[in-house]
Amino acid sequence: MSRTSAENSPSKYYRFAFCDGLEALSARNHNTPFPAHFHPTFNITLVYDGVFNTKLQDRLVLAPSGTILITNPHEIHANPFTRDGNVSFFTFYVSRDFMEYCNNGHPVYFEQKTIDDTRLFMDMHLLSVQLSSNSDFRQLENELRTTFATLATQYGLNRALEDGKKRILFDELLTGDHFEKFSLADAAKSFGIDKYKFLRLFKDETGLTPNNYFIYRRIEQSKAMLAEGKDLLSVAIDLGFYDAAHYANHFKKFTGVSPMNYTSNK
Repeated sequence: MSRTSAENSPSKYYRFAFCDGLEALSARNHNTPFPAHFHPTFNITLVYDGVFNTKLQDRLVLAPSGTILITNPHEIHANPFTRDGNVSFFTFYVSRDFMEYCNNGHPVYFEQKTIDDTRLFMDMHLLSVQLSSNSDFRQLENELRTTFATLATQYGLNRALEDGKKRILFDELLTGDHFEKFSLADAAKSFGIDKYKFLRLFKDETGLTPNNYFIYRRIEQSKAMLAEGKDLLSVAIDLGFYDAAHYANHFKKFTGVSPMNYTSNK
């Protein structure tokens, strides 16, 4: 039985102008898997009901109800939920800069992924409720800083983040603007190798398949376009999706909410 319960509402995505662009996701009875991906932020998840499964490159992490689950920026992970394994949770997406600010300017790395700390869980739960109800954000920023500082000092390590494997071979491809119209055959040909070897090398260096990596890049790019007020069809076509429905399906797969839900919760 969970120690506290999430709000009885569908999944909602929140974006805020304070705390260096803090974002959050509230989900109830979620059972749709997230594919392998990464975030530029720390993901700090309060697990209310069920068991939140996270598959890292080297192990499977199980976070039961009442615990806090953390992934570091750019840490490749997937969430293999099942249809009969509903999970309710609230995730804070905290920028690297804000976390360092909370930690007196020191870098933070979380080696411990699951934290069982009832008091810290309840402090974060109260903050999630205030964020969801549009409380006084000026006061909230101070409370968030204090709470994240506690998390960093008690459970984090004061060292630089491990950014994973070096991406030497594919640096130009990964940092360029090829992700909108990526072709596996053309990419493999440009490196002078067959597509199967390209797939193996790409996943070895990045932790993701080319398909997942470039779809994720397009979804991240689309967030900025949605924030600018562009309609779904224009965003979908501009980024190489078949239509708005195709784009919306992939958006929800990676974020947990629809594009309309994302734009309506600012």
